[in-house]
Amino acid sequence: QVQLVESGGGLVQAGGSLRLSCAASAAWGRTFSSYVMGWFRQAPGKEREYVADIAWVDGNTHYSDSVQGRFTISRDNAKNTIYLQMNGLKPEDTAVYYCAADPFGADRGPQTLEGDYDYWGQGIQVTVSS
Repeated sequence: QVQLVESGGGLVQAGGSLRLSCAASAAWGRTFSSYVMGWFRQAPGKEREYVADIAWVDGNTHYSDSVQGRFTISRDNAKNTIYLQMNGLKPEDTAVYYCAADPFGADRGPQTLEGDYDYWGQGIQVTVSS
């Protein structure tokens, strides 16, 4: 079993920045070396959408077109934590952001589908005011 806990959300003005964190833990000393970790978001009245992902083993990253160049996903292996640095925030970035874990995604390229992921965090609100 894998647990994911997000933190760092909140309210920010357009053009501002936030950094989300996702702390991962697993029972029985399981390691995350084969995992791909992803961020998704869901705005009110919309489907949940892919934001970015990172392979734990080599740090390889992918981004959706809507956040490319503004958001950066990264990882801290020692802390079993991934981050989403969000710069140049826009009102349309307002959503609940979810961290997700794909146990077998390494070397498979971008993991953009919800069905690729087996574990999900509880979600955290990000609100960008205009």
